[in-house]
Amino acid sequence: MSSLSSHPQVEALIERSNRLGADPRNTNYAGGNTSAKGTDTDPVTGDPVELMWVKGSGGDLGTLTERGLAVLRLDRLRALTGVYPGEEREDEMVAAFDYCAHGKGGAAPSIDTAMHGLVDAAHVDHLHPDSGIALACAADGEALTAECFGDRVVWVPWRRPGFQLGLDIAAIKAANPQAIGVILGGHGITAWGETSEECEAHSLEIIRTAEEFIAARATDAHPFGEVVDGYAPLPEAERRARAAALFPVLRGLASTDRPQVGHYTDSDVVLDFVARAEHPRLAALGTSCPDHFLRTKVRPMVLDLPPSAPLEQTVERLKELHAAYREDYRAYYERHAAPDSPAMRGADPAIVLVPGVGMFSFGKDAQTARVAGEFYVNAINVMRGAETVSTYAPIDESEKFRIEYWALEEAKLQRMPKPKPLATRVAFVTGAGSGIGRAIALRLAAEGACVAVADRDADAAAKVAAEIGPRDVAIPVAVDVTDEAQIAAALRETVLAYGGVDLVVNNAGLSISKPLLETTTADWDVQHSVMARGSFLVSREAARVMTEQGMGGDIVYICSKNGVFAGPNNIAYGAAKADQAHQVRLLAAELGEHGIRVNGVNPDGVVRGSGIFAGGWGAQRAAVYGVPEEELGAFYAKRTLLKREVLPEHVANAVFALTAGELSHTTGLHVPVDAGVAAAFLR
Repeated sequence: MSSLSSHPQVEALIERSNRLGADPRNTNYAGGNTSAKGTDTDPVTGDPVELMWVKGSGGDLGTLTERGLAVLRLDRLRALTGVYPGEEREDEMVAAFDYCAHGKGGAAPSIDTAMHGLVDAAHVDHLHPDSGIALACAADGEALTAECFGDRVVWVPWRRPGFQLGLDIAAIKAANPQAIGVILGGHGITAWGETSEECEAHSLEIIRTAEEFIAARATDAHPFGEVVDGYAPLPEAERRARAAALFPVLRGLASTDRPQVGHYTDSDVVLDFVARAEHPRLAALGTSCPDHFLRTKVRPMVLDLPPSAPLEQTVERLKELHAAYREDYRAYYERHAAPDSPAMRGADPAIVLVPGVGMFSFGKDAQTARVAGEFYVNAINVMRGAETVSTYAPIDESEKFRIEYWALEEAKLQRMPKPKPLATRVAFVTGAGSGIGRAIALRLAAEGACVAVADRDADAAAKVAAEIGPRDVAIPVAVDVTDEAQIAAALRETVLAYGGVDLVVNNAGLSISKPLLETTTADWDVQHSVMARGSFLVSREAARVMTEQGMGGDIVYICSKNGVFAGPNNIAYGAAKADQAHQVRLLAAELGEHGIRVNGVNPDGVVRGSGIFAGGWGAQRAAVYGVPEEELGAFYAKRTLLKREVLPEHVANAVFALTAGELSHTTGLHVPVDAGVAAAFLR
């Protein structure tokens, strides 16, 4: 088989897909699929062979590459119509797609593959535009489709995606040669063309025509009703403060069945929706497009109090609503589950709407949580459009269940890679702009955590966060740990980014090496202010969040062998480290009842990559020991039992070991990372 990129149909398909997927008006993230048919050379026979390239399962149009395409032989795919056992057994056809594959590799074919292969057109687009779904979910969608498009676009009644839907659309196209596409009831749109350019133009024509049709029907009466008295959005600063106060509670509730990461949205679309009179009715109806409710669940949890309600009352009401939501979801499952249905996956909400404040969405990682929120914004747009031209009427609950607990969807979930050890954990690392802190931040992120890279140097924090990845993985947070208000603000920023905090590393520090008689009170104060006081303040603020979440947590102090070993000319630093070391024991004893484990790491001098040593401590300690500064790391190594130099990565390894779950029953421990300094052995 020739390489995909050498085929002009594939190049055109990728370019079309990326253009369509780049505009959220056309389709949602990871939603929809596109295809192209063409002729290539069979590598075995040398004869021409008809192929179809189609976006595979789980990909995203906006970022689609050749690797995301499934490649199938059209003759074999179309031959499946002769063995199709009927709608009751249509799921069996998905396994048959594997026998239609051309060549090795490629993405797994999606459930929509039949739609693309059976429709007699060289190019096919299946998309989920808000405007198209608004018509698809309107009570009189069929009549509105005819009014909007005439006979140029045809209505297809709701049918679960699969082989039969592909047959239906193929028959509709054959019977309507003038049509450029269809509106799929409760679902989305499909368009076609004989060239890639024509197919794209037809897709955009359907989307833009629907947008214009809805806009022309708009009146002065808002489709969601009037703003309810007292439900208007809070001012921004007050709104975000309220969100930060509620988010850990909500994250803990949403993690009842399994830990979740959160995302907060206070966009105008969301704030307007939850302020208006009709939002409880519409939210209760749930979403419709399968791509929507697979990520948002069939309906959100909605707070029924105004934003002016006291915080304590709001928290108690959210707990009551959560209990009721779980009961309702279990009842939904039991109403529709068959003996062979997959087990219930969890009864917690994925979307929580709070009037005046915004939307909180949850998922197995930050990206999943963010995308869930984006999908619910799509759902709001759909509701607005449907209510503008008619009445919002999503597919029946029983059909939603058939999608949510589809055996094929379950198989797709089972194929997902195993979560990393720190998946769903939110980490806050101080002094993370360089040295040990940077190494810890990188390691925790590599193991699946979302990381707040906290440092006094905002530029250094931003650089490390960018090195780790996008905001779904890491955020920079500027904070001076000697400033109580800055610490509270930094934790609020972390909470608003990910929903809470689970893993705190007190690493920020500095070092002043002087003999007793030369140590000033200023030296003493700054040493203790940053390390002893700073770690106390960070731990106190983080513990507040952790206890509100009710999910346990980890606090790790990067202490030092100097907290145990009495080295020369080191009174201020050594005493501050000893203070931190005892904080570990004190907090382990106090926070254990909340499931919060507190442990410490005692490194030897970490010279290479250390901001502290580069900032003057290295020269000072080299002078104390009478060695050149460039040989200080080797000097430290020689005095250890293992004769090895300690690096930032070795400290990061210890933090990971303490927090990754294998030491789940360990708290109050200090782990030496010093290559063996006998004088620092713990007693």
